[in-house]
Amino acid sequence: MGETTLTISSRNYSSWSLRAWLLCRLAGLEVKVVSVPVDDPANRAELLLLSPTVLVPRLNHEGASVWDTLAIAEYLDELTPDAGLLPTERIARAHCRSVSAEMHSGFYNLRSALPMNLRARYRDFRIFTGARSDIVRVLTIWRECLSLYGGPFLFGPQPTVADAMYAPVCTRFRTYNVELEPQAQSYCDLILSWAPMKEWISEALNEPEEIEELDMEF
Repeated sequence: MGETTLTISSRNYSSWSLRAWLLCRLAGLEVKVVSVPVDDPANRAELLLLSPTVLVPRLNHEGASVWDTLAIAEYLDELTPDAGLLPTERIARAHCRSVSAEMHSGFYNLRSALPMNLRARYRDFRIFTGARSDIVRVLTIWRECLSLYGGPFLFGPQPTVADAMYAPVCTRFRTYNVELEPQAQSYCDLILSWAPMKEWISEALNEPEEIEELDMEF
């Protein structure tokens, strides 16, 4: 069937590539990472939020080709049901799916106003109203999940699909110096110190490609 591959775009700029890679790590699936150049027109358009693309992320595994991060999550949960990508309890499982889907389909203002850029730091970044409401909603989701399931991850002691979906938000909050309440800050610190995240960030910092529009001084 050939080797298992995960096609991604930029490690530094692509939140969806990060999510898919984290999901593969959660599933314990060994993948060869294949990167699409940032100067690829479709890839560049996706990173600049100009248009969606079906090119990345894409998982090729034993004859199956799965694109879109949420589809990859469901595929990996079916493939490795004991890996704990979703909670075992029915209500918690439904809750995890719902908050993951909300990240997948929403928060456009947050994405556009605070694009992912792991190498950047903006200490006095001005956050406008649209993005603020998205931030409030993210923090509400985190507060509810951490209170209901006891932490330290969103659905208990082990990371799930939801943590993979919200991990890029933690990087955005650090990049743009978003002030957080202690509980949310502790969760961000946990995610940023999570071994797969540290591995991804380390490689992102050494990535040579740059997109001028995303590295400008805001």
